[in-house]
Amino acid sequence: MRRLCTLAGVVAIAALPAAASGQPPAKSPAKPAPTKSAPDPSAAPAATRRAQAKDDRSQPVTVDADKMERFGKEGLVVFTGNVVARQNGSVQYADRMEVYLDERGDKIMRTVSTGAVRIITRDCRTGTAQRAEYHDLDQRVVLLGNARVWQADNVVSGETITIFLSQDRSVVQGGPRERVKGVFFPREEKTADTAGATTQTTTTVAARPASVTCEN
Repeated sequence: MRRLCTLAGVVAIAALPAAASGQPPAKSPAKPAPTKSAPDPSAAPAATRRAQAKDDRSQPVTVDADKMERFGKEGLVVFTGNVVARQNGSVQYADRMEVYLDERGDKIMRTVSTGAVRIITRDCRTGTAQRAEYHDLDQRVVLLGNARVWQADNVVSGETITIFLSQDRSVVQGGPRERVKGVFFPREEKTADTAGATTQTTTTVAARPASVTCEN
């Protein structure tokens, strides 16, 4: 989670002009409008992702927990017990969350969550792990220990999953006991027979995980 509001020394949470009349055009020919180069289609998604990341970082974070402890000298705030942190449509659940602030105490630099970690992003991606770390400097989330991320029916798993938020990029790494695994389901397609009287639906044999409702 990105930024917590400080409270009492602790973190709490053109239009176009009207059409011309029927008068004849002026003697001097109108100058042609300057030609604008077509935008690079590959630049738009990257710009959109950067804008979304910037917007996320400017949004307030609310944290609910059973207990909160603040360590001013260390710039550390610890939330324990049914921790729920929300920001701009994303939510994170954990048993314990450590929030490391900057020297002024008003900006999150890093968070460490442990115990039944579960995150749900605003684009309906769900991730689970034994531990989750968020690094604000490079907008990076690291899920460690039996990490899984899925969206709809597709799922990837490994020992560590690193998500680069501003780049829409992720890296999945295996461990000594578990290799990287991915399951991707094709879309169901209907094909008509030559007579057009019946249809067949392509299905998969593997059992699908429950669909994500993106409720947070």
